[in-house]
Amino acid sequence: MYKYKLFLFFGLISLFSCKHDLDVDISQVELKELSALSLNKDFFALNINNFEKKNKELQFTYGPFYNNYVKSFLNPLGVNDSSSRDSILHFIADKTMKQANHQVNLIYSSGVLNEISKEVTNCVKRYKYHFKNRIVPNRFITCTTGFNFYVASSDSALIAGLDMYLGDTSIFYSMLQLPDYQKRCMRKEYILPDLMRGWMLTEFDNDNPINNLLNHTIFYGKIYYAVNALLPNTPDSLLIGYTDAQLNYCKKFEKNLWGYFAEKNRLYENNLKTVQELTTEGPFTAAISKDCPPRIAMWVGWQIVKSYMKENKNITLEDLLKEKDAQKILSKSKYRP
Repeated sequence: MYKYKLFLFFGLISLFSCKHDLDVDISQVELKELSALSLNKDFFALNINNFEKKNKELQFTYGPFYNNYVKSFLNPLGVNDSSSRDSILHFIADKTMKQANHQVNLIYSSGVLNEISKEVTNCVKRYKYHFKNRIVPNRFITCTTGFNFYVASSDSALIAGLDMYLGDTSIFYSMLQLPDYQKRCMRKEYILPDLMRGWMLTEFDNDNPINNLLNHTIFYGKIYYAVNALLPNTPDSLLIGYTDAQLNYCKKFEKNLWGYFAEKNRLYENNLKTVQELTTEGPFTAAISKDCPPRIAMWVGWQIVKSYMKENKNITLEDLLKEKDAQKILSKSKYRP
């Protein structure tokens, strides 16, 4: 099944283990290293003289993703429409885009990309360890997106828009007048957490018809737990995109935060404004405090899911992601900070 989303990663005994040790042994997982493709380099090699030939080569090399790449921000009619040629050539000739792509190539050398690709392969191995019957990606594609998207999954590939990870002091982000809280996470170390979270959101949609705060809280808790399983040695601050101070706030006031969610049946609130206040990005969660980090419902949900998995050691990661009953997870988590 074709999927495309934009955002804004054994031995027989261990294979069936339910001990919830997230740093699992993937040495026996059979998986070829993902093919690493740099569309950012191939795309900017196009010019008016080689366009017809090279454009066809890119369609062959990158498959359906190439068409969707063009459709997403260059030409809504796609790469095969006659007007796409001018749109593409205009984009790669644009002074700012050329400078941005040059910066991408400086920061993300072949050696750096090879290291990132190896880590992506390890993440996919961990995924295969936990979800042995599901189809896994076989390619890792990097590209320059015109500052349009961070990560995507498409046509058996995981995609990273490298111009969204040029560092928080990048002149381009200042030109775009991006807020500091957003720029802070536009660094190389956030590529893998963003990529894995985007992939998990694609694989496990929040299709629960019960649209209340509890459902959103537990859903995102499951997603972050899954991302943690794919990146077991990555600090929590990077996984959820918090500063150390924000994470310390959560730990210090965890009991108070839980009290806020539990009081007045707030968890069962289905008012869209309330849900958005506690799940959307921003500098802080204004409904609670200017010191409270954004998306606080996601962090609380993550803690609930951790407790659920600790209390129910027979539950596998696959069981967790398949479980749609948020109330069941909450009740069986015995979460009491």
